[in-house]
Amino acid sequence: MRQALSPLRRQLLARLRTPASASELAAELEMPRQRLGYHLRQLEEAGLIELVEERRRRGFVERVLRSTADAFVVDPGVLGRHESRHAADIHAAEHLLDAATRTVRDVARMQAGAERQGKRLLTFTVETEVRFGAPGDVHRFTEALAGAIADVVADFDTPSGRPYRLIGAGHPAPKAE
Repeated sequence: MRQALSPLRRQLLARLRTPASASELAAELEMPRQRLGYHLRQLEEAGLIELVEERRRRGFVERVLRSTADAFVVDPGVLGRHESRHAADIHAAEHLLDAATRTVRDVARMQAGAERQGKRLLTFTVETEVRFGAPGDVHRFTEALAGAIADVVADFDTPSGRPYRLIGAGHPAPKAE
Protein backbone atom coordinates (compact mmCIF):
# COMPACT_ATOMS: atom_id res chain seq x y z
CA MET A 1 0.00 0.00 0.00
CA ARG A 2 2.96 2.32 0.52
CA GLN A 3 3.38 2.62 -3.28
CA ALA A 4 -0.26 3.67 -3.57
CA LEU A 5 0.85 7.04 -2.27
CA SER A 6 3.58 7.82 -4.80
CA PRO A 7 3.21 11.28 -6.36
CA LEU A 8 1.90 9.81 -9.62
CA ARG A 9 -0.69 7.68 -7.84
CA ARG A 10 -1.84 10.61 -5.72
CA GLN A 11 -2.20 12.61 -8.94
CA LEU A 12 -4.23 9.79 -10.51
CA LEU A 13 -6.51 9.57 -7.46
CA ALA A 14 -7.19 13.30 -7.62
CA ARG A 15 -7.75 13.26 -11.39
CA LEU A 16 -10.04 10.24 -11.23
CA ARG A 17 -12.61 12.09 -9.18
CA THR A 18 -13.95 12.48 -12.71
CA PRO A 19 -14.04 9.15 -14.60
CA ALA A 20 -11.43 8.60 -17.34
CA SER A 21 -9.76 5.80 -19.27
CA ALA A 22 -6.06 4.92 -19.27
CA SER A 23 -5.80 6.32 -22.81
CA GLU A 24 -7.32 9.64 -21.75
CA LEU A 25 -5.05 9.84 -18.71
CA ALA A 26 -1.95 8.93 -20.73
CA ALA A 27 -2.67 11.76 -23.18
CA GLU A 28 -3.29 14.27 -20.37
CA LEU A 29 -0.18 13.25 -18.42
CA GLU A 30 1.96 12.74 -21.53
CA MET A 31 3.15 9.28 -20.54
CA PRO A 32 2.90 5.78 -22.04
CA ARG A 33 -0.47 4.10 -21.48
CA GLN A 34 1.27 0.84 -20.46
CA ARG A 35 3.16 2.57 -17.63
CA LEU A 36 -0.04 4.21 -16.46
CA GLY A 37 -1.92 0.91 -16.72
CA TYR A 38 0.39 -0.65 -14.15
CA HIS A 39 -0.33 2.10 -11.61
CA LEU A 40 -4.06 1.99 -12.33
CA ARG A 41 -4.13 -1.79 -11.71
CA GLN A 42 -2.34 -1.30 -8.38
CA LEU A 43 -4.81 1.41 -7.32
CA GLU A 44 -7.74 -0.76 -8.38
CA GLU A 45 -6.39 -3.78 -6.45
CA ALA A 46 -6.05 -1.54 -3.39
CA GLY A 47 -9.72 -0.52 -3.75
CA LEU A 48 -8.86 3.14 -4.31
CA ILE A 49 -10.32 3.27 -7.83
CA GLU A 50 -13.14 1.33 -9.46
CA LEU A 51 -14.46 0.41 -12.89
CA VAL A 52 -17.28 2.68 -14.04
CA GLU A 53 -17.85 1.26 -17.53
CA GLU A 54 -16.27 -0.67 -20.37
CA ARG A 55 -16.65 0.57 -23.94
CA ARG A 56 -15.56 -0.87 -27.28
CA ARG A 57 -12.90 1.23 -29.05
CA ARG A 58 -11.09 0.24 -32.26
CA GLY A 59 -11.10 -3.49 -31.59
CA PHE A 60 -10.38 -3.40 -27.86
CA VAL A 61 -12.27 -2.74 -24.65
CA GLU A 62 -11.51 0.58 -22.99
CA ARG A 63 -11.99 0.63 -19.22
CA VAL A 64 -13.25 3.85 -17.62
CA LEU A 65 -12.22 4.26 -13.97
CA ARG A 66 -12.89 6.65 -11.09
CA SER A 67 -11.73 7.21 -7.52
CA THR A 68 -13.80 5.36 -4.94
CA ALA A 69 -13.91 8.52 -2.78
CA ASP A 70 -13.54 12.27 -3.16
CA ALA A 71 -10.89 12.24 -0.46
CA PHE A 72 -8.86 9.65 1.42
CA VAL A 73 -7.67 9.65 5.02
CA VAL A 74 -4.14 8.32 5.04
CA ASP A 75 -2.79 6.38 7.99
CA PRO A 76 0.54 8.04 8.90
CA GLY A 77 1.98 4.54 9.35
CA VAL A 78 1.62 4.02 5.60
CA LEU A 79 3.70 7.12 5.03
CA GLY A 80 6.48 5.68 7.16
CA ARG A 81 5.80 8.06 10.02
CA HIS A 82 7.40 6.93 13.25
CA GLU A 83 6.04 7.30 16.74
CA SER A 84 5.82 10.97 17.50
CA ARG A 85 8.41 12.29 19.91
CA HIS A 86 5.44 14.16 21.39
CA ALA A 87 3.34 10.98 21.83
CA ALA A 88 3.38 11.36 25.61
CA ASP A 89 2.43 15.05 25.32
CA ILE A 90 -1.37 15.04 25.36
CA HIS A 91 -1.33 18.66 24.20
CA ALA A 92 0.73 18.00 21.04
CA ALA A 93 -1.03 18.19 17.68
CA GLU A 94 0.86 15.07 16.55
CA HIS A 95 -0.70 13.07 19.39
CA LEU A 96 -4.20 14.24 18.37
CA LEU A 97 -3.54 13.31 14.73
CA ASP A 98 -2.27 9.86 15.72
CA ALA A 99 -5.35 9.21 17.89
CA ALA A 100 -7.76 10.50 15.22
CA THR A 101 -6.05 8.42 12.53
CA ARG A 102 -6.25 5.28 14.65
CA THR A 103 -9.94 5.97 15.26
CA VAL A 104 -10.74 6.47 11.57
CA ARG A 105 -8.79 3.34 10.60
CA ASP A 106 -10.34 1.13 13.30
CA VAL A 107 -13.93 2.34 12.86
CA ALA A 108 -13.72 2.09 9.05
CA ARG A 109 -12.51 -1.52 9.30
CA MET A 110 -15.18 -2.48 11.85
CA GLN A 111 -17.92 -0.71 9.87
CA ALA A 112 -16.94 -2.55 6.69
CA GLY A 113 -16.99 -5.84 8.60
CA ALA A 114 -20.40 -5.07 10.11
CA GLU A 115 -21.80 -4.16 6.66
CA ARG A 116 -20.50 -7.45 5.21
CA GLN A 117 -22.42 -9.25 7.96
CA GLY A 118 -25.52 -7.11 7.46
CA LYS A 119 -25.16 -5.59 10.92
CA ARG A 120 -24.94 -2.08 12.32
CA LEU A 121 -21.85 -0.89 14.18
CA LEU A 122 -22.91 0.77 17.44
CA THR A 123 -20.86 3.90 18.11
CA PHE A 124 -21.43 7.23 19.84
CA THR A 125 -20.08 10.73 19.41
CA VAL A 126 -20.03 13.68 21.78
CA GLU A 127 -19.12 16.99 20.16
CA THR A 128 -19.22 20.54 21.49
CA GLU A 129 -17.24 23.78 21.60
CA VAL A 130 -15.79 25.57 24.60
CA ARG A 131 -14.21 29.04 24.72
CA PHE A 132 -11.15 29.49 26.93
CA GLY A 133 -10.26 32.86 28.37
CA ALA A 134 -6.55 32.10 28.76
CA PRO A 135 -4.10 29.48 27.43
CA GLY A 136 -3.63 28.02 30.92
CA ASP A 137 -7.35 27.24 31.05
CA VAL A 138 -6.83 24.51 28.42
CA HIS A 139 -4.61 22.52 30.77
CA ARG A 140 -6.92 22.97 33.76
CA PHE A 141 -9.91 22.01 31.60
CA THR A 142 -8.12 18.89 30.34
CA GLU A 143 -7.37 17.76 33.88
CA ALA A 144 -10.95 18.41 35.03
CA LEU A 145 -12.41 16.63 32.00
CA ALA A 146 -10.12 13.62 32.48
CA GLY A 147 -11.24 13.38 36.12
CA ALA A 148 -14.92 13.60 35.18
CA ILE A 149 -14.49 10.94 32.49
CA ALA A 150 -12.66 8.66 34.94
CA ASP A 151 -15.60 8.97 37.35
CA VAL A 152 -18.18 8.13 34.66
CA VAL A 153 -16.07 5.22 33.37
CA ALA A 154 -15.80 3.86 36.92
CA ASP A 155 -19.62 3.92 37.18
CA PHE A 156 -20.18 2.02 33.90
CA ASP A 157 -17.12 -0.19 33.40
CA THR A 158 -17.96 -3.89 33.66
CA PRO A 159 -15.08 -6.40 33.38
CA SER A 160 -17.23 -8.85 31.39
CA GLY A 161 -18.70 -6.17 29.11
CA ARG A 162 -17.75 -5.29 25.55
CA PRO A 163 -14.90 -2.75 25.58
CA TYR A 164 -15.32 0.62 23.87
CA ARG A 165 -12.52 3.09 23.23
CA LEU A 166 -13.31 6.65 24.27
CA ILE A 167 -11.27 9.51 22.85
CA GLY A 168 -11.57 13.07 24.05
CA ALA A 169 -9.83 15.59 21.86
CA GLY A 170 -9.77 19.31 21.39
CA HIS A 171 -8.43 21.62 18.73
CA PRO A 172 -9.01 25.23 17.76
CA ALA A 173 -12.32 25.54 15.90
CA PRO A 174 -11.87 26.67 12.30
CA LYS A 175 -13.07 30.16 11.54
CA ALA A 176 -16.59 30.28 10.11
CA GLU A 177 -16.69 31.09 6.42
